[in-house]
Amino acid sequence: MLLQTLLNDCHKFPGFKYGKCQLDRKNKIIIINLYPKESSKSRCSKCEEKMPCYDKQSVREFLFVPLLGYRVKIIYQPRRVSCKKHGVVVEYMPWSVGKRPICKAYAIFLATWSKKISWKEVASTFKTSWDIVFASVKFVVDYGLKNRCLDNIEQIGIDEIKYNRKTDKFATLVFEITQGSKRLLWIGKSRKTKTLLRFFRMLGKVRYQKISVVSSDMWFPYLKVIKKKLPHAIHILDRFHIMKKFNEAIDEMRRLEFKALKDAGQKNPLKNTRWIFLKKHHNLNEKQSLKLKNLMTENLMTYKAYLMRESFQKFWLFPNRRIAGIFMDLWIKMVNRTKIQPMKKVSNTLFNHRDYILNWFDVNPRVSNGVVEGFNNKVKFIIRRAYGYGSYSSLEMALYHNLGNLPEPEVTHSFV
Repeated sequence: MLLQTLLNDCHKFPGFKYGKCQLDRKNKIIIINLYPKESSKSRCSKCEEKMPCYDKQSVREFLFVPLLGYRVKIIYQPRRVSCKKHGVVVEYMPWSVGKRPICKAYAIFLATWSKKISWKEVASTFKTSWDIVFASVKFVVDYGLKNRCLDNIEQIGIDEIKYNRKTDKFATLVFEITQGSKRLLWIGKSRKTKTLLRFFRMLGKVRYQKISVVSSDMWFPYLKVIKKKLPHAIHILDRFHIMKKFNEAIDEMRRLEFKALKDAGQKNPLKNTRWIFLKKHHNLNEKQSLKLKNLMTENLMTYKAYLMRESFQKFWLFPNRRIAGIFMDLWIKMVNRTKIQPMKKVSNTLFNHRDYILNWFDVNPRVSNGVVEGFNNKVKFIIRRAYGYGSYSSLEMALYHNLGNLPEPEVTHSFV
């Protein structure tokens, strides 16, 4: 079987034909010559209309999908056309990616592997450069963003993530969390008011007015923008971030009490107990459960804070907003009568955001940013897999590519 036969079956282009194939044994490269058919007319690269040929450029090389461990190059001499609208331009080449020296099939091939392993590993495995891999991912992402559907988005979740710990750089992430359609909608640099406003400008007023439910954390710039742009939507401060405040308070109380006992030279039962207090009760192993039981007799403030968190867990089980509101008010009064300052901070937070938290009961089925936190874990994995990204644009491309559920360009054959 001839290589031309294989290429015509999986990678054929109307108006073009494959010529002689050569093997460069020294460099392990298969060279494929591509020619225009004599009966075909060249097309303008901008409007794709058939136009008369003006002249020819010098020969160009396009990287193609590797075959049997050999690199593959397609050699073609592009024509220039004289277009009535756009003047003299290079002809439309259906296999190329703009001015880049790669074929569309190869770009999609590299982009598909980039979802599985890091870009550096893709470049090393397929004997190419990191820049070529980035260009391939960008080609696929640009196509997906241009052709995706943003209609009928009903529920969104908003969160931020720190993508550079050394410089404290944040990015704002907006996800669609509608049942049956969960994806990354938008990523913006930093977490300011104007950052989130850019998302709404991108989405457009007609589309964002259809959003009925928003889930977010307590970051003030987000609350401000959501109130301005989505006054009709039910805004929920999700369960995950609220319970995170409880865990932070317990951990703060544990550190303060641990230090006080250590400075006083007393017996310190709080040693190695951090995860005992932060884990859910049913996730504790036998040894941890026994140690927690022994702490009951120590009269520790940390253990009291732990019991306060456990008692508040009943809040999420109430059937409606009214009963849950009564319970929250009683819980806040109870905590404010204690001397546990970290928990008092939590009670103040609950009091200041009472209506937003109770909105959780107005949506059925319940909506949680747990979906968003699941996405955030994937974001962290993507960043860790690449050992971080040197630029924000690289991070943006990687996240859209992996989490955006974007449509991909059509290809004549699937290679992965």
